[in-house]
Amino acid sequence: MLIILIRTVILYFVVLFVIRVMGKAELSKMDPFEMVLLFMIAELAAIPIESLDIPLINGAAAILTLLFLEVLISFLSIKSTKINALLNGKPSILIDHGNLNLKELKSQRITIDDLMEQLRLKNYPSIADVDYAVLEANGDLSVIPKPEKSPLTPEDMGIPASSEIMPMVLISDGILYKRNLSFLGKEEAYLKKELSKLKINDYSQVFLCFFDEKKQLHVYPKGKSRKEMLKEVPIK
Repeated sequence: MLIILIRTVILYFVVLFVIRVMGKAELSKMDPFEMVLLFMIAELAAIPIESLDIPLINGAAAILTLLFLEVLISFLSIKSTKINALLNGKPSILIDHGNLNLKELKSQRITIDDLMEQLRLKNYPSIADVDYAVLEANGDLSVIPKPEKSPLTPEDMGIPASSEIMPMVLISDGILYKRNLSFLGKEEAYLKKELSKLKINDYSQVFLCFFDEKKQLHVYPKGKSRKEMLKEVPIK
């Protein structure tokens, strides 16, 4: 039992190392090559755990070999568009200038019902609203609406818009994220001062604290709703 536990822990860290080396981009796009690779890694990690007669080094060596193969092929894919297209496929235009591409739909084995469902998920209930629909290599559907169906922007209406920032969590469940605070150009003294206005003297009293895109601070104390807390300390 102890041997199985030790082997499992070792292989866990080996697989974790491999996934980390593969990079975040590989996990987000999940092209066919990466999907097959992950399935194989999972299978190769399970074999030495289930069969104690198989040396642990064999499983680790096979997993690391797949990692080397993934890095090599990723490098070759960057250098050659043909290799990239062969392994990952190419985007398919399903709607072109508002017209259904029946040949491509048939090639990708996509029915009209499937297409309509995906368009609804993208908030375009009618094909008549769509100028282009592209099935990406990772299986996601990119939709470009017709100009008259595009959402209005402040630029379209001639309204000046101020620059926004990326929302940042500063405190989560009592833990201070100093890196995010520094990214926003704020000092810890500033945060403590703002919290003191809400009668909060310790980070452990905070469930969530974050800056939104409008550079406004939001605080959600533990045990009380933010609305209740703001009633005690009115905002000026």
